[in-house]
Amino acid sequence: MAPPPTFPSAQALEPSPTRRRQLLIGALGLLALIWFFYPSKVAEPQVLHRAPHRQVCPQETLNVAIIGAGSAGASAAYYLDQFRQPCHRLNITVYERNDYVGGRSTTVNVYGDPTLPVELGASIFVPINHNLVNAANRFDLPVKNRGRTSKWEDTEILGIWDGREFVFTQSDADSQYWNIARLLWKYGISPIRTQNLMKRTVGSFLKMYRAPYFPFKSIAETAVDLDLLGTTTATGQHFLEANGVSGKFGHDIVQAATRVNYAQNLDQIHGLETMVCMAAEGGMSIEGGNWQIFDNMIKDSGATLLLNTAVSTITKDSGKYAIRATILSLDPAQDIESTESTYDTIILASPLQFSNIAFSPALSSPPPFIPYVSLHVTLFTSPYRLSPAAFNLDSGVNMPTTILTTTPPDTAESKTLPFNSISNLGRVGVPEDYFNPPSPKDDVGCGTRDSHYLYKIFSPQPLSQSYIESLLEFDHTMPHKYYDILFQDKPISWIYEKRWDSYPYLPPKSTFADIRLTMANKEEEEGEDSIWYTSGIESFISTMETSSLMGMNVARLVVDEWMEDNPGDGDA
Repeated sequence: MAPPPTFPSAQALEPSPTRRRQLLIGALGLLALIWFFYPSKVAEPQVLHRAPHRQVCPQETLNVAIIGAGSAGASAAYYLDQFRQPCHRLNITVYERNDYVGGRSTTVNVYGDPTLPVELGASIFVPINHNLVNAANRFDLPVKNRGRTSKWEDTEILGIWDGREFVFTQSDADSQYWNIARLLWKYGISPIRTQNLMKRTVGSFLKMYRAPYFPFKSIAETAVDLDLLGTTTATGQHFLEANGVSGKFGHDIVQAATRVNYAQNLDQIHGLETMVCMAAEGGMSIEGGNWQIFDNMIKDSGATLLLNTAVSTITKDSGKYAIRATILSLDPAQDIESTESTYDTIILASPLQFSNIAFSPALSSPPPFIPYVSLHVTLFTSPYRLSPAAFNLDSGVNMPTTILTTTPPDTAESKTLPFNSISNLGRVGVPEDYFNPPSPKDDVGCGTRDSHYLYKIFSPQPLSQSYIESLLEFDHTMPHKYYDILFQDKPISWIYEKRWDSYPYLPPKSTFADIRLTMANKEEEEGEDSIWYTSGIESFISTMETSSLMGMNVARLVVDEWMEDNPGDGDA
């Protein structure tokens, strides 16, 4: 029980200006807590596992080819198996041109050490990502909350940098109450309005998981039914302004979220994806890599997985689809093998524009070309922290451990920011034999051989090593011979770079690629083609979860149609 209140003396009844400010911040903080944590929660979808039991057993075996073993493809395989009836005879084959499962969700081993995996692509999911959370639970995968990769001693500080100064900082050493109060003091009630707008918008989207909207045959028509088209046809900036959110909060906070998540500014990205960026509370990941969700989905489905296998052609003949694929080899001296198999249904579970697949006959209405963001990911380790001087701060200041960015005050400089975000993921142990000879312990305040910082940078262009070094707090005037001894001639002990076609550019739009594709049918053939496409959802919302939702949606459409077209014997 709280202690009884104490009453001020008569002299203290008239608070000082400083005290009035503190009281106001306290009141705003209390209001924020009420609004943030006690409004109605985002509606949760009904968890779907199986189609309704219809006592229908098709006599024929359904042969399905899924092209792509990322979130959409793995989910399509998993839910095909979940939705089918026990008596259904189903063969699933998953083609993947890479040598791993997971698509844009994959890891790289720091120092080449398999005990130190770090996410190279899609890094987190959140509690409302029901497909991923449910799969992680079902497969008993170890989940860790968003945070540091490994050993960490410093206070976590978030900073938003505009190229000249930090426009906002927040420390986990301060209470949540105080952080919210500071947010409201600077931005008024815009944070509250944004939070409630996000919950309404995401709540509408989550209805896509359940009847009567699930399964959906058209993204655009479903968006209209759920009153979401207004969010996809406006920029995030206009959508926020129309809902009473100030431009300053949008510029400083919301735009920092759109830039780190989608490398796009608030006046470029549509309102729905903007709201998704603000729904990141409770971020989590799978220890060892999120790809394990999709690997387990494929294994659980019983599908045949063909890695290093690139589909080259899909030919329709007598209602069936012949796939010709090439087995890729890393050895140029090794012969390239080709395979050909026939299927009843094709699920294209990756962006068609990157696949180089030829169709015969050609698709009558292929998915439109969608520009994708070219994102550069740089992972590196160093014994040094980030330098305050690199961010116009005094020496000795506690540097943010996560730096997001917004555009500079002068919009003409908005394209000069060399990075979208920098994250200090924590300290990692350096393998004993990584340095040859092993570097000695040192006492210059920079760390030791067995404890280096791991950093992750998202940037629109590749970063030079000299630029990366300029971000670190070490004596740049010290002779290189010193670094020869300690860190192999560089203050960066390990580095890995990757360029992704990471996600689409997401301008306002009202149309999305068809879920079902059509080939130029021969005259004697009738009926719709059984070629399904999942990547249209990426222009609507581009996340691991929404790709999984589309894989699940297509799986349900396939199974429903299979049962309708093949009434079978009746009883299961």
